Amino acid sequence: MAASKKLSEKELDTINVGIFGHIDHGKTTLLQRLSGKWADTHSEELKRGITIKLGYADVTIYDDNGKVNIQGKGKPIRHVSFIDCPGHEMLMATTLSGAAIIDLAILVVAANEGILSQTREHLMALKAKRVEQYIVVQNKIDLVSKERALDNYKEIVKLLDENGIKADIVPVCAQQGVNVDKVLELIAQAKVPERDTSEPAIFLVARSFDVNKPGTTPENLRGAVLGGSLKKGTLSVGDEIEIKPGRVEMVEGQKKYISLKTKIRGLFKGSTKVEKLSPGGSVAIETSLD
Repeated sequence: MAASKKLSEKELDTINVGIFGHIDHGKTTLLQRLSGKWADTHSEELKRGITIKLGYADVTIYDDNGKVNIQGKGKPIRHVSFIDCPGHEMLMATTLSGAAIIDLAILVVAANEGILSQTREHLMALKAKRVEQYIVVQNKIDLVSKERALDNYKEIVKLLDENGIKADIVPVCAQQGVNVDKVLELIAQAKVPERDTSEPAIFLVARSFDVNKPGTTPENLRGAVLGGSLKKGTLSVGDEIEIKPGRVEMVEGQKKYISLKTKIRGLFKGSTKVEKLSPGGSVAIETSLD
């Protein structure tokens, strides 16, 4: 029985869900409630209490007689790859990277502070990346009166109307887990884009990182790792890939981009190593680049 359940999970559709909004409006806390995982794991993030890099969390949603959950009760219905995007204005480039790879955006607005600068800027970034599906989470409703909550709701409706966006607005207290189940239901109902595996592979890189620990011996060094999402096509271990725009070189007094070519040494979905990738989900590619 366990084997058949595991097999069915592998065949599930995957949707990429990005969490956006102004700094300290509760994005990472909401992600923890939705996924059971804390995305701020970078040492500087833990010290400063803010998201600096893109945070990731993968989860499977289950249906237990019409009630969705992430505890493994019932039938698995969908994989979700969450991306937690920084709310600080100095980290907008990182947020744009996250917006490029998502299928559904969750915009978090704290009811006690309302719509602020990064709320609007994140929404502009999402529109620029042509994101079509949205959920607005009106967070921290426990900190305001009923009247203030209604005023904030009207502000959100106005913002969405000004930008031509249709979205469900869900009042939530992420800190206490209140109404988070409704957000999970909407994620389970969201449309998964069609994934084209017949086209040449296109992988959108959201971040890159070095997995080697200090003191690693030369013979044990691993290549650079690229994190992002495969938008179309398939990738397999051993494939040769081209990274664009690549590095900058001076050619006859002018700057010129030189693309990088490398081979795939490893493919990862979360901490699971796989031999082949299909579109959907936040994944990682280990390359032969130093």
